[in-house]
Amino acid sequence: MTTRYAALLRGINVGGHRKVPMAELRSLLEQLGHSDVASYLQSGNVVFSSPSDDEQELAAGLERAIERAFGFRVDTLVRSGAYLRAVAEDCPFPAAELEAKQLHLTYFSEPVGADRLAAIDAPAYLPEEFRLGDRALYLYAPDGLGRSKLAEALARPSLFKGIVATTRNWNTVVKLVELTRD
Repeated sequence: MTTRYAALLRGINVGGHRKVPMAELRSLLEQLGHSDVASYLQSGNVVFSSPSDDEQELAAGLERAIERAFGFRVDTLVRSGAYLRAVAEDCPFPAAELEAKQLHLTYFSEPVGADRLAAIDAPAYLPEEFRLGDRALYLYAPDGLGRSKLAEALARPSLFKGIVATTRNWNTVVKLVELTRD
């Protein structure tokens, strides 16, 4: 039996840096023995099927393969379709009523406690808001991520030191759920 996964690569193909062509990435996943490989957009979203049930080892294997093939390390999270669906369904904001640019999801490599965010004066950023989920952070930014002061505050490296974090807009969240349906 195989499981459907999404690999979320952090910080590739942004501003012409750390280029990873999607065709080569798909080929790399196939060389690793994965099947039904497909990429979504150019920003590091690839779905695949694997008999493995170890998300951390799948991510580590892909990170090693990318470094060998492209000469640089890329932090990678691998999440099952079931996880992606559960996190999307648990969204505390009315996703169906919002524009996709207003809602973002940051996936974390491990659970994040509220204590890490205690220094954020959340009321000072209203109407922007965030909520923690299962290895995830939901961000409502009514004017979009590029204008969000809260997103800027949440991006401070000290907040999530030692944790891999990668953010996707809600359109991508929904598309990855669709692409990973068994």
